Amino acid sequence: MGDLYSELLVKRERTAKDSLVKYGLIVLTALAVFAGLFITPLLLIAAIILGIACYFVIPKTDVEYEYLFINGDFDIDMVMAKTKRKRVKSFKLSDADLAAPLNSHRMDYYNGNQKMKVLDFSSGNPEHKRYGVITRLDGDTCKIILEPDEKLAQAMKNSAPSKVFLD
Repeated sequence: MGDLYSELLVKRERTAKDSLVKYGLIVLTALAVFAGLFITPLLLIAAIILGIACYFVIPKTDVEYEYLFINGDFDIDMVMAKTKRKRVKSFKLSDADLAAPLNSHRMDYYNGNQKMKVLDFSSGNPEHKRYGVITRLDGDTCKIILEPDEKLAQAMKNSAPSKVFLD
């Protein structure tokens, strides 16, 4: 009854690198097929290898992140090409040191730390309001970048009011 529950789907915006990888692999595969048919059949082996690479790489250029927040437990799933789902991170908000907007003065100390591992699970658009969660994962301090909506941000604040700041 008093459970804090929120879920959100955030689509990562496609970058120039994603498009270059996707269309570059497709063009290379097509060139290898034509070269294998008209020049030497050995290039068909390269075409098969490139085709297999396309199967595994191209879905990773169309990514959405699903946030699931239940009573302080935060799960982040990566949905690739709307068909494959993979759990990428799980953490407890109560174990976090801080959660605040990336441009907040509260993040100044952590933004200067070059050794901190940064995990970006947001759309990648700097114009959107993105939050940083400072926590320990696998023994290392890391910054997890999220893009919650108002409902999710408020649920996070209600779960850990002394650690989550909405300014």
